[in-house]
This record gives sequence, structure tokens and C-alpha cells, in this order.
Amino acid sequence: MAKKKKQAMPAPKAEKEKSSLADVLNQDLVKQLKQKQKELQERDEKKQQEELERKKREAREREKNKSFEELLNESGLSWREFK
Repeated sequence: MAKKKKQAMPAPKAEKEKSSLADVLNQDLVKQLKQKQKELQERDEKKQQEELERKKREAREREKNKSFEELLNESGLSWREFK
């Protein structure tokens, strides 16, 4: 039996491969997607800012509530220097 050779198929519509997604989609849909992307980025930035503020606030509270012993241990002063 003779094998049939497959003919090489030409590239299907090479022009479509070069076009971008924005060219194919409706312009209104593209605008909506870009607006949604902007909103999500703003939301993420706001979350990061709130998290940073929360961490700063917690650090201030820890510093404010330290005991005398903790403050003394963190101090670099030595009583021997003041004899």
C-alpha cells in the first residue's frame, strides 16, 4: 500500500495572527476592561497602604506598652560608665 503524503497546509490567515486582542474586541469592551484593571490596581494600592498603616500603628502600640525592663535591656547604656 502506498502511503499518502499529507500536503503542507498554508498558514491559516497569517493576518489574523498579527492582529492584537484589542483590534478584535469591541472598543467599548476594551474600555471597560481597562477601567476594571485600573480599579483593581487602585484597590490593591489602597489595601497595601492600609496594611502599612496598620503595621505602623501596631509597632507604636508595642513601643508604648513596653515594660521598664524591656526598655532598659534595649538601652545601650551601662551603669559601669557612670560610676
